[in-house]
Amino acid sequence: MTYKLTTYKTLTGTKKILELTKRKKTEAIVYKNNEPAFHIDCFDLQTESNVIMNSLVLCQKRNISDVVKEIAIKNNVDLSIKEAPLFSIEKSFEFKELDLPPLPENWLN
Repeated sequence: MTYKLTTYKTLTGTKKILELTKRKKTEAIVYKNNEPAFHIDCFDLQTESNVIMNSLVLCQKRNISDVVKEIAIKNNVDLSIKEAPLFSIEKSFEFKELDLPPLPENWLN
């Protein structure tokens, strides 16, 4: 899948964030230990992990970030969803082809 690697200029320096090419509230790139590691797509009903996320996020009307934080705490892993810094200027971007897996099913149970 194609993602957008954006470099932002912020008050504290530059920051690179891997983003979806089209922002959607039902999709997210999850970082593990500050590296892009997983891709959540709540409407991908072909993947069991994403079906579970669909239930946790959409059926329960919860924020995807809150669900990821709970999964991180429950499984004692450093997970986060990165967003563009509030005070920043988009400096440059490039498109990257990556194959990010969904979250492990055993983390969601």
